[in-house]
Amino acid sequence: MDHIVTVQDAVTAFADWREPTAAELDAIEQEMPAILAEVDLLDAQIVTLDRTPSELDARRIRRARRRVLAERAALANRTATVPTGGAA
Repeated sequence: MDHIVTVQDAVTAFADWREPTAAELDAIEQEMPAILAEVDLLDAQIVTLDRTPSELDARRIRRARRRVLAERAALANRTATVPTGGAA
């Protein structure tokens, strides 16, 4: 008969080495405007789930979509790496 045993380290997620690193926190901070824009888009879409969207709702969703696209583009431009090796 095989016994199923849990390992305390696997169950306890509060070990020091499981905390996010400074680099991971910086990456989250850089992505935060895009995350907040996506939250706004979801909020606008959730409002219209149980009713027919009004013109105001449609404008709010379009505005939120444009903001998401703009924030994603800005994030891509911030995180883009410049290729090394000089001009070809």
